[in-house]
Amino acid sequence: MLLTDKTAVIYGAGGSIGGAVARAFAAEGARVHLVGRTRETLEAVAVDLKDAEVAVVDALDETAVEEHLARVGDIDVSFNLVSRGDVQGLPITDMPVDAFLAPVINGTRANFITARAAARRMAERGSGVVLTLNSGSAHGSPMMGGTGPADAATDSLVRNLAMELGPRGVRAVGLWAAGIPETLTVEKLGKVNPDLNEAAIQGILDHLSSLRMTRRNPTLAEITATAVFLASDHAASITGTFVNVTGGMFPG
Repeated sequence: MLLTDKTAVIYGAGGSIGGAVARAFAAEGARVHLVGRTRETLEAVAVDLKDAEVAVVDALDETAVEEHLARVGDIDVSFNLVSRGDVQGLPITDMPVDAFLAPVINGTRANFITARAAARRMAERGSGVVLTLNSGSAHGSPMMGGTGPADAATDSLVRNLAMELGPRGVRAVGLWAAGIPETLTVEKLGKVNPDLNEAAIQGILDHLSSLRMTRRNPTLAEITATAVFLASDHAASITGTFVNVTGGMFPG
């Protein structure tokens, strides 16, 4: 198994992607720590996993994150999948300031706090990998509000972390993933754009697939398989970059 004896902390583990990643990591032998703000969703994931640890921690609270990792001890993988509060579906010219800035501020803060806390501990041991995920919208996506700037900040953070941490044996890698059909439900997307219905979502998926080099949308299984590989020692030479799991929608 690719992650045998590795300890992985997954922030946002109660979400659809976070839960799938946690299951994939556990299946590959990792000791998984499920972290998020809602105990019920975390415990729903933990039911399927052997020896998974659940911790209610706000990734925006640096003290809480540091205290939790102090309890975890040695950590091999940190993966941030925390929701940022993105608001989409409006032209930037019509968007309120707070709605535009929410993903930029929350996403950058959460990624910085969790990456810093993990990287400090990994650097002391001389090994580890910090993972994160965004949609790749930094390259330009209309009607996405602050999503693009938030993604750009995350992209830059990962690359700078990699440059600083590489000599100390720690990798920083990201995944670009957008338009995963299993995660695009009316309930979930309604939090981002309340005007969406089933037909609108199918229209978005069809449009996204037409933009991809592969002409199909990525599956959740493909995302988790890529995450497992990047977290493993088989990817020991990969750092400072984002792996494009969007079907080639954005340039790598």
